Amino acid sequence: MGAILSSAVWGENSGLPDGVPPGAIYTNIHLPEVPWSVHYVRVDRADGSLQLRSQHAGGGALGLTTLSAQVLLTSSDGTIPIAALNGDFYQRDKAYAGDPRGLQLVNGEVLSAPSGGVCFWVDAFGHLNLTNVQSLFQITWPSGAATPFGLNGDRRTNRVEVYTPALGSSTHTHGGLELVLESAGTGPWLPLAMGETYLAKVRELRESGDSPLLPGTMVVSVNPTLRSSLPAVQVGAVLKLSTGSSPRLWGAKTAIGGGPVLVNAGRKLKLGQPAVESYEFSSMQERHPRSAIGWNQQYLYLVEVDGRQKNLSVGMTLEELAAYMVRLGCEQAMNLDGGGSSTLWFAGSVRNSPCDGKERPIANSLLLVRSTPIDRAAAGGASAKAP
Repeated sequence: MGAILSSAVWGENSGLPDGVPPGAIYTNIHLPEVPWSVHYVRVDRADGSLQLRSQHAGGGALGLTTLSAQVLLTSSDGTIPIAALNGDFYQRDKAYAGDPRGLQLVNGEVLSAPSGGVCFWVDAFGHLNLTNVQSLFQITWPSGAATPFGLNGDRRTNRVEVYTPALGSSTHTHGGLELVLESAGTGPWLPLAMGETYLAKVRELRESGDSPLLPGTMVVSVNPTLRSSLPAVQVGAVLKLSTGSSPRLWGAKTAIGGGPVLVNAGRKLKLGQPAVESYEFSSMQERHPRSAIGWNQQYLYLVEVDGRQKNLSVGMTLEELAAYMVRLGCEQAMNLDGGGSSTLWFAGSVRNSPCDGKERPIANSLLLVRSTPIDRAAAGGASAKAP
């Protein structure tokens, strides 16, 4: 598979009981004939002390920070970070910088709604999944009419957007009708979870935009182009908000978007030719830094390929990356954000060579953490042991 430049094992001297094999191994492989420099962490899925989680910059729904900074957010929850990999594609600038392109769940809280694209997610039973996830998020008005909504993103995209306190102090909108919501007093409330229905009472109507996001409240923001077609709503009205999806993700704790699928049932993808040529497609056929997650019944892999550094590593096309994931033994694999975002962290430091010469601030990430027996009994979570 190439020359192993370095290899590090977590677990041998990390407080594990005698005789327990290490659960996570980091390896850097160099293939000089291309050249390629590949960094990956192989996780033993039989080690129930290891869990996968997603994280977002700053602990909220927006913002950009380095992968190393996102790892530090785990220090307050009693777990030990072992490895981390950059996550989904995201909005890079302006008011909603850091808004992920697809679904994101952090410890069960929905920060970003499904967009219909490919997602990696862990169901309530701990099973790993790689599917397209369609949003069935909708508001049901007192009249019985229903309207789809987006979550914590740019209102220009969805025309009706729901904002939660995870976004920050305010909605960042300009004009349009905004409904400040509080709990109607029964059933679940914040933080939002997948597959739930929430009864919300309208506390206030606002016309100026940029409504405050106070603890315990949500804001429904209506684009001016849609307002005339929506039912009239008064203060005190009760709305029903649903966070359904297809497939159903009720009880899921961890999810992150990406794409495309690289490997399905052990077979690498075959890129189709789009009807209209685009940079998104052409970049798939070019060599760039890449990141991916993949797994089989025994192991989970967090993979990063350096690129844009001709003397070290030129990067891979998506088909080359897919072939490499198959070579590792992956039955399922998904591409993540690449280019300057591609970063792999293991056991205290960034292990790869980012093409920008330093870590790029990114929106979100996947973390591998070690939990204690008490943590596992109390919270469950996305275990690497899951089938």
